[in-house]
Amino acid sequence: MYSIQLSNFEGPIDLLLYFIRRDELDIYDIPISKITKEFVDTVEKWEKMHLHVAGDFIVMASTLMRIKARLLLPRPEIDDDGDIIDPRTELVQQLVEYKRFKSAAELLKNLSDQRSQKFSRQIEPIMQIDNSDSEENIILDVTLFDLARFFKTAMDNMPVVSQFELSREPVKLEQQKKFIYKYFDGDGRLKFSTIINKLNSRMEIVVTFLAILDLVREGICIISQDKVFGDLELQKIIQVES
Repeated sequence: MYSIQLSNFEGPIDLLLYFIRRDELDIYDIPISKITKEFVDTVEKWEKMHLHVAGDFIVMASTLMRIKARLLLPRPEIDDDGDIIDPRTELVQQLVEYKRFKSAAELLKNLSDQRSQKFSRQIEPIMQIDNSDSEENIILDVTLFDLARFFKTAMDNMPVVSQFELSREPVKLEQQKKFIYKYFDGDGRLKFSTIINKLNSRMEIVVTFLAILDLVREGICIISQDKVFGDLELQKIIQVES
């Protein structure tokens, strides 16, 4: 018997993903009957232990039972094109999106933790800008660790991901690039604090982090910092259509 602690999971999707990973299940072909029973049994066990179970877990249990019931129908549902509708599709999309979010969030945490253990001179920067001889224009090197630490802090200040957040339309990488383009000032500069203040969820923070890395990789932007512990800044070096 596995001991599953409520405190180990950020939400119902996190618990489902745990079951899938533990039992090495195919995320695109979930054995809904098996996973529904285990999920419902776990929630009922928590309730018997008088633990406060968030509404998200109750909603997910109901969703799983509804999907299971639809799969048991003698005649499968058909869409307008004559194709069979798989009742699991929406759940699979949520799981895949959450898995992507969790992987990126773990990357941010690991990079931030690695950087916190280092006190020596910075490694060769992955992002830098040519600067003039004027002391007022000196730009400090910014590493991937600095970037990860900034976004990790921003994530820690956001509430955890919920099922309802994942049920919304997924945040796309290209969508976040366009979002970033909108906020450059007339000189093609954008402070990271400005970006963060426009984001409303951990999912948006993670995808924005990936979008910025992509812009740097493509040579469209660079990242700079004008003083130690100062705000990071994104600067365009290639004009793009917003």
